Amino acid sequence: MLGSFGVTELIIILVIVMVLFGAKRLPDLAKGLGQGITEFKKASKNVTDESSDEKTTQDTKPPTSKDS
Repeated sequence: MLGSFGVTELIIILVIVMVLFGAKRLPDLAKGLGQGITEFKKASKNVTDESSDEKTTQDTKPPTSKDS
């Protein structure tokens, strides 16, 4: 299956990545990946906070009717 990687496959992938990028660039790539994940988590948390804030403000506001 595609999602079931064993230890051997992971080692082969790691060796290929090291050959392609070199050992010097791997920490930079990992740092950039970590920062990207952190930014994504912050953005998704902000979106969920904003949507929950909108729900609470919509629930507490009385409905306005325009009878004019």
